[in-house]
Amino acid sequence: MTVADLSTQDRYPTRVSAESALIERSDPTVWPGVTSGPASVEELAGHEAKGFHVVEGLLSPAEVQTYWQELDRLTQDPKVRADERTIVERTSNEVRSIFEVHRMSELIAELVRDPRVLDRARQILGSEVYVHQSRINYMPGYRGTGFYWHSDFETWHAEDGMPAMRAVSLSVALTDNYPFNGGLMIMPGSHRTFVSCVGATPEDNYKSSLKEQRVGVPIEDDITKLAYEHGIEQFTGQAGSALWFDSNCMHGSGNNITPFPRSNIFIVFNSVENELVRPFAASEPRPGFIASRSATPILR
Repeated sequence: MTVADLSTQDRYPTRVSAESALIERSDPTVWPGVTSGPASVEELAGHEAKGFHVVEGLLSPAEVQTYWQELDRLTQDPKVRADERTIVERTSNEVRSIFEVHRMSELIAELVRDPRVLDRARQILGSEVYVHQSRINYMPGYRGTGFYWHSDFETWHAEDGMPAMRAVSLSVALTDNYPFNGGLMIMPGSHRTFVSCVGATPEDNYKSSLKEQRVGVPIEDDITKLAYEHGIEQFTGQAGSALWFDSNCMHGSGNNITPFPRSNIFIVFNSVENELVRPFAASEPRPGFIASRSATPILR
């Protein structure tokens, strides 16, 4: 079978049946091909086993302050707020996310190219990489709403045409993540199972799903099976810490009803050898600011 055959073959069917399914992963988690970088052997082994690993203190306190000021600048800029790449909360109208932020902010573009970040992504994916998606997430105190349980790859496969599970996400905390302010919850080991979802993809689904996802979410029985099998961990820690997690990890977050905001920089790296094709379960691909279709390697 050729590389072209593998890229167009649907090994992870979803949104095509009236019943869900649990499909065993057929892709590596840590891909061969890059033998050196900042990630230790132990970190890569943990990533392979659990689907994620944490890097404490990726950013220094001074760097955190610089990026926090940049986040504040972007969320307060009227032009940014009016841009289609900015998503606001469904009920409060506060900024929820700003997409393609590495093209809006040179500071975040520098973070993408930082060897501490870029070289670790290359190690995990075993190749040169490009940014599939970037955004800042802002969960304000009292009114920040969470994300229901989901696998990012399910959406990227169905709506963007990502063929294989050869992408990795980086979430860099710009605020302290407590167990009580809507911190990300993740099921260790869930990356080994693809959860096929029910329901067809509506036209322009992204316009509503980025505020509240209703299509491409697992049924409760499947979430229960995974939770009882794998358990649930939560990403907590000081600002500047970073979570690297596989594209197929089952994860979600609760609402933030505390006074303490939770904000992060979110960057998705995809292998240049995993270029997007036609969506597997949508009539048209999502816009480029949500899912880049330009697989140009990132230059240091």
